[in-house]
Parts: sequence; C-alpha cells; structure tokens
Amino acid sequence: MELVNPGLGLIFWMSLSFGVVLFVLKKFAWPIIAESLAEREENIEEALRLAEATREEMKKLKLDNEELLREAKEERVAIINEARKIREKMLDDARTRGNEEADRIVESAKQRIQNERNAAIVDIKNEIADISIQIAEKILREKMSDAKAQKDFVNKLISETQLN
Repeated sequence: MELVNPGLGLIFWMSLSFGVVLFVLKKFAWPIIAESLAEREENIEEALRLAEATREEMKKLKLDNEELLREAKEERVAIINEARKIREKMLDDARTRGNEEADRIVESAKQRIQNERNAAIVDIKNEIADISIQIAEKILREKMSDAKAQKDFVNKLISETQLN
C-alpha cells in the first residue's frame, strides 16, 4: 500500500533522483541529442532542397529533351522532304535524258530508214532504167530491123523533140 500512498521520504528521494537524472541528462545528453536533431533536421532540409533542385533540373531536362525531340523531328521531316525533292529531280532528269536519248535514237533510226529507202529507190530506178533500156532495145531491134524503118523512126523523134 505504500506505493499507492507514498510517504514523504519516498517522494523526496524520488524527486531528488529525478532531479539528478534530469540535471545529468540536461548537462550531457540534451546538447548532444539537440545537436544531432538539429544536424538531422539540417540534413533533411538539405536533402529536400536537393530533391527540389533535382526535380527542377529534371523538369528542365525534360523540356530540353522535348525541344531536342521536336527539333529532331523537324530536321527529320526536312531531310525527308529534301530527299524526296532530290529523288524527284533525279527521276525527272532520268526521264528527260531517257526521252532525249529515245528521241535521238528514233531520229537516227528515221534518218537511217530514209537513207536506206532513198538508196533502195535509186537502186530500183536504176534497175527499172536498165530493164527499160533492155526492153526498148529489144523492141527497137525487133521493129527496126530494116534501115528505112530506123530512119523514119529517128526523124519522127527529132521532129517531136523540141530543141531549145
């Protein structure tokens, strides 16, 4: 029962013990604990500042990355458009050169055909002339076997031919 109703001596000694423990703690433990708490609080604040700075840096890097990505996309589009233009120009040049070459080949073929045609016509005319002369010669020999018929025929030709 003494613990429920403590005596005056017990209260005195407990108060004195509490005071001594409080004094020792205040003198030796509280400054170290307070310093550790202050250091811990400072470390936490520094970590929070660093985290906030890192977050801001990450936002900035994200914006920079997005800007770089946008620029890269624009550059890619520009390169693709330039490549398309170059390809179209090359195709147009190739078509033009092909058409010019085809026209030159066709013109050359036409010229060769015309030359061969003219040569064939000349050959045919010469052949016809030779055949005609041979036929005329045979006909004249046949019809003009006598001298009087030849003289009459020559006179007739001379009279028909007009001399200038």
